[in-house]
Amino acid sequence: MWPDVKRIASLAWPVLIGQVAAIAFGVMDTAMVGRFSAFDLASLALGGSIYITVYVGLMGVLVALSPIAAQLFGAGRQDEIGEAVRQALWLALALAIPGCALLLHPQFILRLSEASPELEARASAYLRILALGLPAALLFRVYSSLSTAVARPRIVMAIQLTGLALKVPLNLALIYGGDIFGFHIAALGSSGCAIATTLINWVSCSLGLLLMARHPFLKTFGVFRRFCWPRWHAIRALLKLGVPMGLSYLIEVTAFSFMAIFIARLGAETLAGHQIAANLSAFVYMLPMSIAIATATLTAQSIGSRDYTAAHRTGRHGIQFAAMLAVGLAGIIWFARPLLVAMYTPNPAIVRIAAPLFAFTAFYHVFDALQITAVFVLRAYKVAIVPTVIYALSLWGVGLGGGYVLGFNTFGVTPAALLGASGFWFANSLSLAVAAAGLLAYLRWVTRQAY
Repeated sequence: MWPDVKRIASLAWPVLIGQVAAIAFGVMDTAMVGRFSAFDLASLALGGSIYITVYVGLMGVLVALSPIAAQLFGAGRQDEIGEAVRQALWLALALAIPGCALLLHPQFILRLSEASPELEARASAYLRILALGLPAALLFRVYSSLSTAVARPRIVMAIQLTGLALKVPLNLALIYGGDIFGFHIAALGSSGCAIATTLINWVSCSLGLLLMARHPFLKTFGVFRRFCWPRWHAIRALLKLGVPMGLSYLIEVTAFSFMAIFIARLGAETLAGHQIAANLSAFVYMLPMSIAIATATLTAQSIGSRDYTAAHRTGRHGIQFAAMLAVGLAGIIWFARPLLVAMYTPNPAIVRIAAPLFAFTAFYHVFDALQITAVFVLRAYKVAIVPTVIYALSLWGVGLGGGYVLGFNTFGVTPAALLGASGFWFANSLSLAVAAAGLLAYLRWVTRQAY
């Protein structure tokens, strides 16, 4: 096991640092806006849940490039990688059109939250700013998928760390305002976060495109060696895998984003408490996510070279590695709950709401680690449809549906401890356990068929 774990870890650590840098954007936004005002934090939670839904659903389609390029790389078919990347860039631009339209006109989604007109207006302003950076975010995802597929995640990590370094001063200036270098900047609250993120998205995109053209290793794939128009057969191959992958990402993220939309009915303070717990959940999720990405990359490369025994072994060991680390991290979260909540906000009302939710974060993190590594290994085999069905039944059915019933006491039998936001979090924890069981069972069947 340990030789495989060592290979996975050597690939996973730069992925983890890059992912932590990316998720630190949200942590920083939540912590800084939380100290600005509870109202702006609520607008960040509401608007952010919608943006993540749109971005992740579209990004998931583009991530299909990673297993495709990894298998080509493992098979030694280098020339075909550049063509796949060119078509993925066209696809990213095409996907940005409906994505921007949704972010510019989010009213029909915001109305589901039954939020106040003021909160809805602030969230709409936040989303309109982020729409300007969505094309750059999707183009950068193509570059990231390529670098990961060919086991070069350190370049992506460097760009993400650069973005994080820029995020700190931009957030300070745009959220709180003040006189800077002789210029007066108004305090923009949550909108300031959106401006900072949009600027950094374009910087990251520019660096990614430049590196694909100039980096000594990446330029060997000839992404920009010649121009080509979109080709349906190549885009269809991306969509065949990418659409169910995008749907599974969408299902996963809407299980959280619609929680925020429904929890918004319980008031701004409850929504703010949920946002803090959700932010911590997203942060710790990066550890199993990085292991899953590394495991899938190595598994796909073994599949490309037709070494199915190595592919099966690597996938199994990656899942075991992620589970062991998740148990340790869950214990830390459980015992450090009071300290973690205090790091986010000094508001006693929000602390009172968020603290119980952190217990659920510790509980379901282990199941989250199991399901994410299992689904990524399945994607390495270019299997995505059945996992999407499993996600829909568990995360939407058990998680979101069950959370609505418990949180709002639909049938009048919900225990007091599970009313409100706690009911949503309990059901979400249960849904991840169901998803993990289903995905692991299906992966066992797929690997047996591959022999």
